[in-house]
Amino acid sequence: METAKRVLVYLSKENSPLWRAKFVQGVLGIFAGNQEDNVFVSCGLEKNKFVISDNQFSGSYRVNFQRPSFCPIKNLTSIQVASLPEEVQNRGVDVGVAVIVQSVNKKILLTRRSKTLNIFPNVWVPPGGHIEDGEELLQAGLRELHEETGLHLQEGHFSWSILGLWESAFPPMLSRGLPKRHHIVTYLLVQSTETHLQLQERLYPDEQEVTACAWLDSDIVKHIAAVEDRIKNSGKDMSNLPTTVRITEVNSGSLTQTDLSTATFFNTVPEDGEDVERVSTGTNYALRLWLDTLSTETL
Repeated sequence: METAKRVLVYLSKENSPLWRAKFVQGVLGIFAGNQEDNVFVSCGLEKNKFVISDNQFSGSYRVNFQRPSFCPIKNLTSIQVASLPEEVQNRGVDVGVAVIVQSVNKKILLTRRSKTLNIFPNVWVPPGGHIEDGEELLQAGLRELHEETGLHLQEGHFSWSILGLWESAFPPMLSRGLPKRHHIVTYLLVQSTETHLQLQERLYPDEQEVTACAWLDSDIVKHIAAVEDRIKNSGKDMSNLPTTVRITEVNSGSLTQTDLSTATFFNTVPEDGEDVERVSTGTNYALRLWLDTLSTETL
C-alpha cells in the first residue's frame, strides 16, 4: 500500500517519452552533465508523477535545480551501485516538498527535526515531507506545515511561488555510508500577510517530528546561507551577529522559549561519525534563493 501512494520522479529530455528516474541515477546530471551541480529545468505534477524536463510543458514551472558537490548519488562508483540492496536500487526517486513561511515582517520559519527520525535527525529545515497521492504541490506543503507545526494558513492570507529544486540523498556523504534515500525536494515560498508573532501564537509542533522552531530575519539568514557545502562562514564577518538566537522548544507537549548558540546554524556536514545539529545543505540553498526574492522586491 505504501509503495502505491508514493509520488516518484519521472524525466523527459529533448521531448523524449517519460521514464522513471532510477535511484542510482544523478537526476541533475541528466540535464547538466555529471560534473555540473546547477541547471534550470521545468517541473510539475502530471497524474501523480513529478516530471522534470529540459522543455516546458503544460502546467510546468521553470526553476533552478541544484545539488551539493559531494552528492552521494553523483559520486557513486559502479562497485558501490552493485553493492546496494536490490530493494534500494529499485526504489526510484522520491519527491519531497518543503515550505519556507515568510511573515509580513520578513522573518522565516525553520524547524529542528526530531532526533528519533530516520533521516536528517536533529537538523534544521523548513517544514515539509512527501506528496500524497492526488495532492498538488501547495496542498502537500500546507498539509505538512500543519501536521508538523500546527500552523494553518487561511486562504486569501498568503501568496506562494516555487523557489527551486534540490537533489538530496541520505546519508548526505558517501564517507558516512551508501545512500538509503534519494529525493528531489521542491522548495516553496509561502508569503503570509501576518507577522511572525501572530503566526507564532498558533504554533503547536508535533514533537515526534519537530523539537524546536525559530523565526529568523534576513541579517542572520545571509550568514547562514553563505555556508556552502563544507566551507564554513565563506569569509563573512559575523562579529555583528548576536551570540544566541531565540527559539521555541517542544518538551512533553509544552512550548518554552530558550536561547540557542548562533554558531549552531553555521555547523557543516561532518565527513564521518555522528551528525551534528546544523542547517541542512539543501536549506542553505533555499535560503539563498529566498534572499534573491528579497533583493528583487527592493529593486
